[in-house]
Amino acid sequence: MAGLKALVGLAFFGSVGMTLLIVGCATGGNPEKADANWYSFFVVVFYMLSPIPFLLSKRYNSMGVGGASNSCQELAIFLTIGIVISSFGLPIVLNRHPLNPVITASACWFTMGANIVVYLTILGFFLTFGSDDNEYSMW
Repeated sequence: MAGLKALVGLAFFGSVGMTLLIVGCATGGNPEKADANWYSFFVVVFYMLSPIPFLLSKRYNSMGVGGASNSCQELAIFLTIGIVISSFGLPIVLNRHPLNPVITASACWFTMGANIVVYLTILGFFLTFGSDDNEYSMW
């Protein structure tokens, strides 16, 4: 039953993060034209790429190919941190043009808030369901 509560909580926080991202995209356009700018939505690519290095290193180490060395896991952590930092950097870069910023400051802050919530949700998923002793470990 505790696994079901954790799954519902993760789904809730994941939907809150995506809602923040969509609100940031809807408010991210030119204020004079009142249009929406969806360039902030490109961070979803980083959301999908972030768990891949860790999953690959976990599979690689479980096959026994890596041995006792953790270099594969350290490389996966390094690549994951690079992806996470890139997702925080993209809205900042889109906002920092001195003459004509691509997104507004409010869209940048909404996207940063969405990044925090979504990455904490992904971390919570791996901490909750990452062990091999529960029925959700097959995911």
